[in-house]
Amino acid sequence: MVTVEYDGTDYCGWQRQLNGITVQERLETAWEKLTGETSVFHGSGRTDAGVHAAGQVAHFDTDTAIPSDKIPYAINTCLPSDVKVLSAGDVPNDFHARFSAKSKTYRYCVYIAPHLSPLRCRYMHHSYLEVDVDAMSDAAKLIEGTHDFACFMAAGSPVADTVRTIYRAAVTRKGDEVYFDITGNGFLYNMVRIIAGTLLQIGQGKLPPSCIRSALCSGDRTELGSTLPACGLTLMSVSYLSLTNT
Repeated sequence: MVTVEYDGTDYCGWQRQLNGITVQERLETAWEKLTGETSVFHGSGRTDAGVHAAGQVAHFDTDTAIPSDKIPYAINTCLPSDVKVLSAGDVPNDFHARFSAKSKTYRYCVYIAPHLSPLRCRYMHHSYLEVDVDAMSDAAKLIEGTHDFACFMAAGSPVADTVRTIYRAAVTRKGDEVYFDITGNGFLYNMVRIIAGTLLQIGQGKLPPSCIRSALCSGDRTELGSTLPACGLTLMSVSYLSLTNT
């Protein structure tokens, strides 16, 4: 198992695709160059084009003699600067990075400023408008719990089951930066970006906080805010410990 950090700006997401370079491809190509092995790196989940990760988890099968604690040092010599393995360890044969995961935490970052910041535009969404953090925090609590989140899913997703559990939804501000931290047992396509867009528009006074409860009841996507750009989203961590009793 490896923990991977990457800047997703220049990638077509995590999973291998025919139309562009992905993070999974970078890792598999690096591993083959290093060891001669053709291995599949199974991620804890897909991240979309432009989305970043501070703690993506992946597992793969290998016969290498390289000790697991030395794998990051070895494979990182074959990886570009925007993809790096932070740690590695042995796991049981029945471990699966995706199916064994109990929860994931995503962070969406927004900065409030009159002008676009060239140094932050790769990793944060820019808003000209001030926000009411208390209103956003109160609204975020309405997302917590087990709900049918179909209204928080982008159109075109083939997922049949749209019920998910959100363990924590929090909004914090540091200076001119606002962070939306969402921990759940799973997420639908663009779900976190729609949550962040809705909370941001609530904070800007463009939507009432009640829109969340109303949309969860009606399933109507149009009651919610816009889908924010991928640049502000980061997969922070993946947990393999149950949160059901916390």
